[in-house]
Amino acid sequence: MNKGTKIAIVGAGRVGSTLAYTLAASGIVREIVLIDADRLRAEGEAMDIVHAVAFSSPVTIKAGEMVEAAGAALTVIAAGAAQQVGESRRALLQRNAAVLRGMIPEIVRINPEGLLLIATNPVDALTAIALRLSGLPSMRVFGSGTVLDTARLRAELSTHYAVDARNVHAYVLGEHGDSELVAWSSARLATVPLNEFCKMAAMSCTSEDMAAMESRVREAAYQIIRRKGATNFAIAKALMRIIEAVVRDEGAVLTVSTLVEGQYGIQGVCLSLPAVIDASGIRLVIRIPLSKDEEAHLVQSAAAVRAMLESIEHS
Repeated sequence: MNKGTKIAIVGAGRVGSTLAYTLAASGIVREIVLIDADRLRAEGEAMDIVHAVAFSSPVTIKAGEMVEAAGAALTVIAAGAAQQVGESRRALLQRNAAVLRGMIPEIVRINPEGLLLIATNPVDALTAIALRLSGLPSMRVFGSGTVLDTARLRAELSTHYAVDARNVHAYVLGEHGDSELVAWSSARLATVPLNEFCKMAAMSCTSEDMAAMESRVREAAYQIIRRKGATNFAIAKALMRIIEAVVRDEGAVLTVSTLVEGQYGIQGVCLSLPAVIDASGIRLVIRIPLSKDEEAHLVQSAAAVRAMLESIEHS
């Protein structure tokens, strides 16, 4: 790990500030710059986090202007409007696309060698917009995608089958949103296919069980927003996991949102597939085996993201 690693976070709202705190407590970076249009908000969040540093590894955290993103290994975009109760992702895109148009070119000018990680929703469409605005190679611009959805799925499977989530290998693919899909055909518990594990353990593994779990994963954000107004803790942890893979040059496999260029017959749209993440960004997008129905669902998910982008391009 580069001991001098610097991370810039644009947006000091719930997600950005929680990510800053999570990173500060993790000890994986040495400098965090928190940038927000509301400078006082950014300063207040940075001051509060600084007071917690004495309980963890040394880290410098401060509020700054966009120019201070210079030299950051990675800039996280967490700025933008939060999804409101009952608001569609298409409506949210209309509000947040303008936010990216106002900042991505400036960030790239200030920090041309850094990576861009998009956390603002709807993340797949906004990742595509950020990629287009940046002019950077696709390996250096990616979104949080379904990293959190995949964690939610593994938590569901862990609870249902009483197996440590770290030994559950299953992915949510496609759009981070209503058209996402669970790749059940490749799901494994301790390297054993899900159906075989169910037989071995004499446990229920019906289509109803899987449909219920998939529904809870897909609806999780809506349920949380309905209760507390926004999601912040789990997405911050998901973002930190992606940053950790970059900072430590891990080669970790994570379902980030990235430009798909031919996998499953999909071309020119950003959505989530398993990808190898290291210090260079996305080193490789992995084409895992899917059933015919799953491939068809993934193609439909790509079409949904493309239609969302087209809806604002022609509006």
